Amino acid sequence: MESIARTVLVTGAAGNLGQALAQIFGERGDNLVLVGHRREELAATFGNETHGRMFATADLLDQSRVDGVVRLAIERFGRIDVLCNIAGGFRMGTPVHQTSDKDWNFLIDINVRTMLNCVRAVVPHMIERGGGKIVNVGAAAAQKGAALMGAYVAAKSAVIRITESMAAELREKNINVNCVLPTIIDTPQNRTAMPDADPSRWVAPEDLAHVIVFLASNEARAVHGAAVPVSGLS
Repeated sequence: MESIARTVLVTGAAGNLGQALAQIFGERGDNLVLVGHRREELAATFGNETHGRMFATADLLDQSRVDGVVRLAIERFGRIDVLCNIAGGFRMGTPVHQTSDKDWNFLIDINVRTMLNCVRAVVPHMIERGGGKIVNVGAAAAQKGAALMGAYVAAKSAVIRITESMAAELREKNINVNCVLPTIIDTPQNRTAMPDADPSRWVAPEDLAHVIVFLASNEARAVHGAAVPVSGLS
């Protein structure tokens, strides 16, 4: 348990992993800035805002909107201690030479540019305050090329390399930057998409969330630039 309440900003908060993270950080007494596309979706997922729980809506591809969310969060809580870049997406099924610009742009935008816009907004504040924690979400699949997944692998590989670069740049600023590399996450959507698979071998959102919470904790203060595999039983 951290000695004081921190402020944690989570993108993609209404998703399965975002919900698990909000639950764990909330139980630890941290203030939450939960970011999603629509306030109605956040309210349906989490109920009402509370003293320590703020809803924020933004298109994460719009830097000015992301900057505005960060300003509002700092105005309300005075600080942002942890940034969890959870927003992301997946597509596969075409070889590289047949993958459309639309799919390339979608996967780079949702997995890389959203993260970049958030760190651009948050890192200067963390430097000014003297430290912070950033955790990004890569993918186990990004550790090597895979047929029919070129665009996705490239996007998530970029997340890993950017994580490593930021860690090298920011460790002397007392900012830890790390990422997790999950395999298939056990979500209702994945169960529907793969009805013949065995979800007991996948990664439970709660288990992945616990790893992220550890990387965001003071216990992980000596960890910089790690890409932590989280593979469940697969």
